[in-house]
Amino acid sequence: MKYIWLYVVAVIASLGGLLSGYDTGVISGALLFINETWILPDTLQGFLVSSVLIGAVIGAATNGVLADIFGRKKIIMATAVIFILGSLMCAFAPNVYILILSRIFVGFAVGIVNFIVPLYLSEVSPKNLRGTLVSLYQWAITAGILFSYFINAVFAQAVYNWRWMLFAGVVPGLILFIGMCFMKDTPRWLVSKNRDGEARKVFAKIEPDIDADSEIKEIRETLVDNKSDKKFRLSKWMIMPFVVGIGIMFAQICTGINTIIYYAPTIFKTAGFDSNITAIYATTGIGIVNFVMTIVAVFFTDKLGRKPLLYFGLTGVMISLFALGTSFAFADILGDSLKWVAVGSLVTYIVCFAMSLGPIGWILVSEVFPLKIRGVAMSVCTVANFAFNFFVVASFPVLLHRIGGAWTFWMFGIVSILCIIFVYFFVPETKGISLEQIESNWRKGVKPRDF
Repeated sequence: MKYIWLYVVAVIASLGGLLSGYDTGVISGALLFINETWILPDTLQGFLVSSVLIGAVIGAATNGVLADIFGRKKIIMATAVIFILGSLMCAFAPNVYILILSRIFVGFAVGIVNFIVPLYLSEVSPKNLRGTLVSLYQWAITAGILFSYFINAVFAQAVYNWRWMLFAGVVPGLILFIGMCFMKDTPRWLVSKNRDGEARKVFAKIEPDIDADSEIKEIRETLVDNKSDKKFRLSKWMIMPFVVGIGIMFAQICTGINTIIYYAPTIFKTAGFDSNITAIYATTGIGIVNFVMTIVAVFFTDKLGRKPLLYFGLTGVMISLFALGTSFAFADILGDSLKWVAVGSLVTYIVCFAMSLGPIGWILVSEVFPLKIRGVAMSVCTVANFAFNFFVVASFPVLLHRIGGAWTFWMFGIVSILCIIFVYFFVPETKGISLEQIESNWRKGVKPRDF
């Protein structure tokens, strides 16, 4: 178990995903009861759910530079504090407008954690384990979502039920903060700040057999190359990493994942489940599938590669979306069977997404950018992720009621086809390649399909 401390570091840092996942999933059940406290029109419902993404865009946009200045560890700890305070604000919101503002504040933390934790994990991981360890972040997100579904089920029949649901977000925030108190920053960031001695100590703990001096030399050579490139930020070779990073974020979000996560109970009620409690229990089942199937990516992304899993997952996502849309189109014929077709389609969707786009999207954006601007570049991709997310989540209830479930899900299915084409032509296979070699390939103009 020579990597035992590395795994401890990865698990602790991945708890940031628990924080993000909890906030993503908890609103799905809380929304049903918030609607009983305040009767909300479709547009306000969409804004309440998506308001967290406004804060997420701000958080992701403003903290890439801070992560490069102050380090990965300090930013993760600050995120935990913000999430704790935001959860308390949500729980005690006196009206829907204060609740929206509170969710924007929580979203600020979510925006930070969604780029800083994968960045942290990619920079502490050996190349042969990088995919596995970054996948732990997505697994933690699914754990957070599942935890939120269980919390929703527990408090569904309680007095002030939705307030307790939102208050429980304090727990993952505390766990993350306490855990990170015992962690060190990444060796790559330490070298970039000329703290080679500390970097050697970190390498000695996370990779005992590695030649730390050789690793530090390779990192420093990369930094020297970047420094000598005066037009680095505007260099032509930088275009493709951004195409890959932003493109994979588009694929991850615009195939509809968060319409499922945020609105699963609403979809189930539309499909024929007649009570809030039943819809929440059905959604909990979706959360369990999401959690379990992410294990596939954790164990196989470094064995099978990123692209094979993306092809398989996107194909399954496409089929399940078309099946779900078709079930709504023939609702009159299906009758009471509609809800079970909906359950089957959503389960299939989650299975395929959880083993592909969910974790691999974050793996890729943590790998494809050069060290010099990795924090800022991942920040840009995370902003794109949440911008896509805001558009999709805010528009979903409107689309569902204006054009119906059939066309709504068929639209997502068409997007999935386009994403398969994108992966084939533009996404490189990064399995088993060091971060420094990936940067070298971009500089040399190697085509993504030839990595």
